[in-house]
Amino acid sequence: MKYDLLHIQGQPYVLVPLHDYRAMVSAGSSKNLPDDILDALAARQESPVKIVRKHRGMTQAELAKKSGISRPYLTEIETGKKDGSIRAMKALADALDVTVGQLT
Repeated sequence: MKYDLLHIQGQPYVLVPLHDYRAMVSAGSSKNLPDDILDALAARQESPVKIVRKHRGMTQAELAKKSGISRPYLTEIETGKKDGSIRAMKALADALDVTVGQLT
């Protein structure tokens, strides 16, 4: 495969077709999501946790309870005020049935 190399503000970036990117992100993962959700995750216009939570049909309160974190902390993660600890992200990934990599 051939990819384009771009330089933005002195940093090298590789331009990868979206379908190739999806294949790389989900490689080795049995926790696949539909293409429209993967597209939304790749676009990064909304919090990955929020995207998957909505896809799973969960409220913040339900996800917070299932993952064992507080709802205010979940809100801070979804709004980008906090990154979320490794432990919290693992708990959220488990509760949402995705990999941690799909939420980061």
